[in-house]
Amino acid sequence: MFSVTEMRDFTTFSFPHIVTLLLFLMICLAMIFFRKNLQPYQSFIKWLLFSLLIICEISQHTWLILTNQWEVGDLPLQVCSLSTFLALYLFLKNNQKAFNLLYFTGTLPAILSMVTPDLVYQFPHFRFLKYFLQHSVIPLSVLYFILFENYRVPKSAIVKSFLTLNMIALPIFFLNQLLDTNFFFLASPSETETLLSFFGSGIWYYINLEIAAILVLLITYWPMAGLLKRERRASDGSKN
Repeated sequence: MFSVTEMRDFTTFSFPHIVTLLLFLMICLAMIFFRKNLQPYQSFIKWLLFSLLIICEISQHTWLILTNQWEVGDLPLQVCSLSTFLALYLFLKNNQKAFNLLYFTGTLPAILSMVTPDLVYQFPHFRFLKYFLQHSVIPLSVLYFILFENYRVPKSAIVKSFLTLNMIALPIFFLNQLLDTNFFFLASPSETETLLSFFGSGIWYYINLEIAAILVLLITYWPMAGLLKRERRASDGSKN
């Protein structure tokens, strides 16, 4: 389960992969449809999600260190790490701007990362369990903030989040050049086959990254726009 060389046969859409995705979907639907029943357990859900994010981040580096694999490229400077830290911060302190960014980085990107994971280890290896647990808890945290703490995202946050991500990506790009790393996958696509593998190379890779970022932001906002529209209708109906 913790071996470096064993269980390195992950296959996309294998039985364990599909079961994991379905389990994640079921938990999301349960949180949505049974949110009123879960209201008394809000505090428990909050600190459970908080604890799982910390456990995932710490256990990852502990395993890498104990197996003599840790290197500078393992610094928590990927998009999922950014989402993790934003979620942890929000569990401790209310911040609308932080949630706006988390909503866009921690919803669709995390889900897409589960659909085409940057992973070589198969179930029940530690890396498989940690990868899918962390990438599940991030969007579940976003869902928690929407359902239980009533966070909403204004339409203007689309442009602001795009600009913020580019501002974060710029120093990350030069850090990659300095350290020979691949944070944010700005140096190249993942070594395993993911959606980024179809983005080409050179300047086209970065153009496609920007286009993909815009599309992801727009698609991610679509359910939020629907939620806000429905709430406005309900509010107008109650006034009449």
